[in-house]
Amino acid sequence: MNLLHDHRLFETRRHFFKRGGNAMGYAALSSLFGQAVMQQQAGASGATGLGTLGPHFPPTAKRVIYLHMVGGPSQMDLFDYKPAMKDWYDKDLPESIRKGQRLTTMTSGQTRFPIAPSKYEFAQAGQCGMWMNKEMLPFLAKSADDICWIKSLHTEAINHEPAIAAMQTGNQIPGKPCLGSWASYGLGSMNANLPTFVVLVATPTNRDQEQAISSRLWSAGFLPGEHAGVSFRSKGDPILFINNPPGVPSSVRRRTLDGINSLNQLNYEAVGDPETHTRIQQYEMAFRMQASVPELTDISKEPEHIFKLYGEEARKPGSFANTTLMARRLVERGVRFVQVYHNNWDHHSNVNGRMPSQCKDIDQPCHALIEDLKQRGMFEDTLIVWGGEFGRTIYSQGGLTKTNYGRDHHPRCFTMWMAGGGAKGGVVHGETDDFSYNIVKDPVHIRDFHATMLHLLGFEHEKFSFKSQGLDGKLTGVEAAHVVKQLIG
Repeated sequence: MNLLHDHRLFETRRHFFKRGGNAMGYAALSSLFGQAVMQQQAGASGATGLGTLGPHFPPTAKRVIYLHMVGGPSQMDLFDYKPAMKDWYDKDLPESIRKGQRLTTMTSGQTRFPIAPSKYEFAQAGQCGMWMNKEMLPFLAKSADDICWIKSLHTEAINHEPAIAAMQTGNQIPGKPCLGSWASYGLGSMNANLPTFVVLVATPTNRDQEQAISSRLWSAGFLPGEHAGVSFRSKGDPILFINNPPGVPSSVRRRTLDGINSLNQLNYEAVGDPETHTRIQQYEMAFRMQASVPELTDISKEPEHIFKLYGEEARKPGSFANTTLMARRLVERGVRFVQVYHNNWDHHSNVNGRMPSQCKDIDQPCHALIEDLKQRGMFEDTLIVWGGEFGRTIYSQGGLTKTNYGRDHHPRCFTMWMAGGGAKGGVVHGETDDFSYNIVKDPVHIRDFHATMLHLLGFEHEKFSFKSQGLDGKLTGVEAAHVVKQLIG
């Protein structure tokens, strides 16, 4: 019965009429009122067209730019100031702090856990007084009062693959819908000529220890395939096979697609497979993008003050600065969710050698993105999210010298931030102990973070679900999750 119910969710009108000819009157009545209802929902979410689920209440965020720092940024070197650690240099982390907590296999065999204080200078930024690494993040410090700082995130995942999956999909097991797919499913499209959900992968300046990034991270999971992310490339064609083959004009391409879509439509009407419906939509979207994507990716007409704002690196395809500028251009044109990945934050060694280049990559562009959205009147309803999949340890992995130290994975506490889209600027939420090892105030589980994001997008996380294999699948899963109201402006 559950499979039959799932099938009927995607049932075509023809199938419906075959099953119940006496439902014609009800269908006619629905057609009169359905469009008005859907348009009302679409207006609340900023969507265009029909087929939008619609939010539960008016959202403060109509679009999202999620900046994921792949590898897990070191919170105590960036945002979690721990001056007391200078007196603990090379001393062992007390067992009373570690409390037998789980370690990775990379440090579980160590006989010592020497504390490595951050070598960087911190200062308070903004009226909120957020302590941060102003030595390497001087631009971001200017935006301190626009940012909602969360210093008490935590997760159960201790290795990259399950941790990234948990942060992106709410579950450590791959195959579940990601954040962008949920946003697409819930709020729908704002531009029929561009995907609702776009993925950009920025190339870091330093590439010493990059983590694998695969398309499973932007999968639609059990949601309809049309809600999967579309990956844009920084070199060559922005999207594979978007251009016509040599010698094939658009008119021929159009006739070819019409023929393919007719065959797919026949199959869809006969079988009712939702993936066939997705395929039809993808072909049509690809054809429309032939006209919209070239204009989108051509940044040559951006005024000089924009390149001054983002920095000269913004002219370099694939750089983080270029990627954040592209993210702004995407949301400006109606893309609902832009997922950006920036690699090489997995600092098991050589923190001093690698952290400066990582910060230089992201510092000015993050500040610029906030300012750029402000000047366009888009900051209030565009949510920016910045963070990794977990944090790093205060102790050094593999020994400690004055010139070199590394940090292992640490899921017990880490820092993320949000800005715009209804997030409360100038708030510093949560607190960790002197070792940045345990949370001592206002813990925020990643489920709570997801619930809060969904709230900003206009959804009650407990009611926002999709039935699959007889179960109501949710981003926040079945365990308790809470909206962190202190983070909402």
